[in-house]
Amino acid sequence: MQLGDTKVTYVPDGAGQLTPRGWLPDTTDEVWAEHSAYLDATGNLVASMGGLLVEHGDRALLIDAGVGPVHLPARPGTPVGEIKGGALLDNLARLGRTPAGIEAVAVTHLHGDHVGWSARFTEAGAVHFISAPEWEHRHLAEEHGVSAEVLAALEPGLRTVTDGEEIFPGVRVMLTPGHTAGHAAYVITGGGRRLIAFGDALHSPVQIAHPEWSAAVDHDARQSAEFRRRLVEEMAEPGTTGFGVHFADVVFGRVLRDGAGATSWEPVDA
Repeated sequence: MQLGDTKVTYVPDGAGQLTPRGWLPDTTDEVWAEHSAYLDATGNLVASMGGLLVEHGDRALLIDAGVGPVHLPARPGTPVGEIKGGALLDNLARLGRTPAGIEAVAVTHLHGDHVGWSARFTEAGAVHFISAPEWEHRHLAEEHGVSAEVLAALEPGLRTVTDGEEIFPGVRVMLTPGHTAGHAAYVITGGGRRLIAFGDALHSPVQIAHPEWSAAVDHDARQSAEFRRRLVEEMAEPGTTGFGVHFADVVFGRVLRDGAGATSWEPVDA
């Protein structure tokens, strides 16, 4: 997708399975019967995992670093099913990029499926941008698959950022706490258009119509719903596209509003 002089490309790493009503507890069987396209053959919600490559001239930024080279079994008693990753570096190479060619990784939040390759990028010299409140609450990350070793690997090139800060040409931080204490979206502007990479503020297109539906693992369900409503409103504005890293085969889209005010996700081609 081209935004003026800036090019954005989804870089897949893998995918995970989520129990739909376990992950989004306020949904019903009827909801998922209407939206079965988002489920796999076993009835699980498919959550893609990866990053967003942002290129401006010779420079490159990656938003999130995937889940990494892992194959994790389903976790009994939780809504998290099997997770497979490991394709991100190969997919970057197909785009002509190596870890050494990525100057920075902008992390939406400290969960394992967003910093899986971070150590590799740090070794190659990349800076990691993480919101100040997210880093302040890094003690909460371990329960979400981020080990002390991963946090230590982030520190050499860590730079904390604040709301509205420009971290790369045309890329600004938008704090969207709720899923985690310091969750951040990133707004990419160019050519009179903008794209909002909203991370885990939303996990499924069904939340576009119902931003009040929070994920079971959200740090603060009320706050996450509040910022989801704001994001849906932002993405309904003209010239705005959204990027949902977990939205499987419809990661790019725009928010449509009908005559009654109801909102929905319309996929767009990259």
